[in-house]
Amino acid sequence: MPNFLRLIVAVFALWAGSMAAQADVGEFPIKADDGTVIANHAVAADLVASIEKLQNIVVAANPQGKVTLYEFYDLNCPYCRKASADIDELVRANANLRLVLVPFPVLGIPSILAARVEYAVNKLATPQDAYKFHRAVYESRGTIEDSRAFAAAQKIGLDVVEVRAKASEEAFARIMKEHLRIGDALGIQATPGLVIGGVAIVGYPGKTALAKVIGAVEKCGKVVC
Repeated sequence: MPNFLRLIVAVFALWAGSMAAQADVGEFPIKADDGTVIANHAVAADLVASIEKLQNIVVAANPQGKVTLYEFYDLNCPYCRKASADIDELVRANANLRLVLVPFPVLGIPSILAARVEYAVNKLATPQDAYKFHRAVYESRGTIEDSRAFAAAQKIGLDVVEVRAKASEEAFARIMKEHLRIGDALGIQATPGLVIGGVAIVGYPGKTALAKVIGAVEKCGKVVC
């Protein structure tokens, strides 16, 4: 079986297992913008540190920021699109917020095809331009697959031929399997999955709620002071 197909099989096996896992009821009293408790749980420090070792992440904003937010996302997740826009505003407003993008394509074949292009962009572009690509992709509506991702890559000035060549690398499957493994170990059962202050937040709590969490981590090192 080709590596690309093996990745697809691995994605659906992982997602099926995660969805069947016990519901995360919220270890910490983090409330979403609608007042409900958002799913969350503590994660080990060594597991958080392993995110930094992944080969296809992007330190998208404020590399020297004191508070790190890891964003696990799928390019076809509508909640991720909303979260991306809100987080962009938060990082622009807070120089202490360091944003790390972690591709997590779990919503089907189009997501994996788009993630291949994103992998190439992350290899070829600066972190700043890779973040521009990320935001450009989310400006689209409808299903995001490789053709739309290539268009976004072209929009930030990359050569499509070069991007196609890099996107075809066999290393992509191996690297993304490692993303899936780490995300599974962190208990990321839905996208977006956010990791901050030693806690995984499963799902998007909303801009106001996330800003409160960021503020708490900045103030006392915990998601709730």
